[in-house]
Amino acid sequence: MTTLTRRDLEHLFEALRKGLVPERGLDAFAVGIEKQRGEMARQLDLIQHGEGTVKFLRGGYGCGKTFMARLSLLDARSKGYATSFVVVSDNDLRFQRFDDVYRKVVTELGTSRCPRGALGDILDRWIARIEEALIGAGEAEDGPEFDAKVRARLDEDLAAMTGGQAPRDFVRVIQTIFDLKQRGDVAEAGALISWLSGSGNVGASAKKAAGIKGDIESRGALDYLRGVLEIVKAAGFKGLVIVIDEAETILRMRKDSRHKSLNGIRQIADAAGSYPGLLWVFTGTPDFFDSRQGVAGLTPLHERIRFLKQGRFASLRQAQLELTPFDSERLSAVAVRLRALYPAQDPARIEQHVSDAFIARLVAEVTKGFKGDVGVVPRQFLREFVTQMDLVEENPDYDPSAEYGFSPSDLSDEERHLLSGTGSEIPDDDGDLVPNQDTW
Repeated sequence: MTTLTRRDLEHLFEALRKGLVPERGLDAFAVGIEKQRGEMARQLDLIQHGEGTVKFLRGGYGCGKTFMARLSLLDARSKGYATSFVVVSDNDLRFQRFDDVYRKVVTELGTSRCPRGALGDILDRWIARIEEALIGAGEAEDGPEFDAKVRARLDEDLAAMTGGQAPRDFVRVIQTIFDLKQRGDVAEAGALISWLSGSGNVGASAKKAAGIKGDIESRGALDYLRGVLEIVKAAGFKGLVIVIDEAETILRMRKDSRHKSLNGIRQIADAAGSYPGLLWVFTGTPDFFDSRQGVAGLTPLHERIRFLKQGRFASLRQAQLELTPFDSERLSAVAVRLRALYPAQDPARIEQHVSDAFIARLVAEVTKGFKGDVGVVPRQFLREFVTQMDLVEENPDYDPSAEYGFSPSDLSDEERHLLSGTGSEIPDDDGDLVPNQDTW
């Protein structure tokens, strides 16, 4: 288990107060997902040894898909992988346009040293390795031809690593970034890193310096991603893990956008094997995978990633990794771990007032508030639980066993549907299947 700093703990509990999944410290209270975590570790081992693959995390609301995805990224970073965490949105991420996906992936690119926006740092590490290799081969670092030889190696290495598939603009931009940094022009170099990250707001002067026009387009974005992947590995990382979270958002998009987005996922799944060192992880609900408006309506994708279950048993190694709902025992175990982590001035007082008996009562009351469905309550439960510890910490005369009473509040759409007895809203397409077509 990772040792958490005071700052880590403050981040963890602040996120839980807001009903969010923390971005670090997750392994400290990860309970009941050891097998699923082991399967994700197996996926990391696959890409480290040259495979390219895709995994789908499947689970209903409250099963911990985002938690598992973020935990997998933290595990990956701790083992030397670069990562990116992207949330599907119908506002700023049109999944049918891969330049949008590329921009989000590279913007959220992170490492253990640089959690976000790490492309510039990764480029610096790669260039430093090239320089070290040249010096090790006898080249003089202060020689007049040294920078030219570095530029040539940037081109040669990219061509070799990508099988010649790196776009020429990609190579020119990286070489120009190197030149600008050597001249001390950090601002222009930063602008080109933004362009390489998919930004459409880069000034003309920076583009002119690199001899490029326009922005990265959808049809070329996959080749740019290949280049970024190879640079990540050349910089010393074992591979790249990309999470696409909340894929079920696609079900709420307009019919044409939804169809194109699902075709985009099909293309990623089909091409995954040709990107050695890259793991795609998608999270989605059973509705997303099983409804005719979702994956089940696109036969080529559905047949490739179909979820198979024999009674109550499902293999962890199939394309869809099932996350099961919480039960009372698991929820209580999470609470006990969080109580031990809580940064209290008087931990003994927290343990006395927020006792095991109170935890059991809290589980029962929150579950009762959601019609007995333990699986859907973790977000509300954890928020309530942290609030009770906060109240005990802040008020010497507060006794949760006497004061506490649960009433559902600040509900998500899924929680409102559960309380009202209605199902989640999926657009009705009159049974139309997703057309099998290319979009990029």
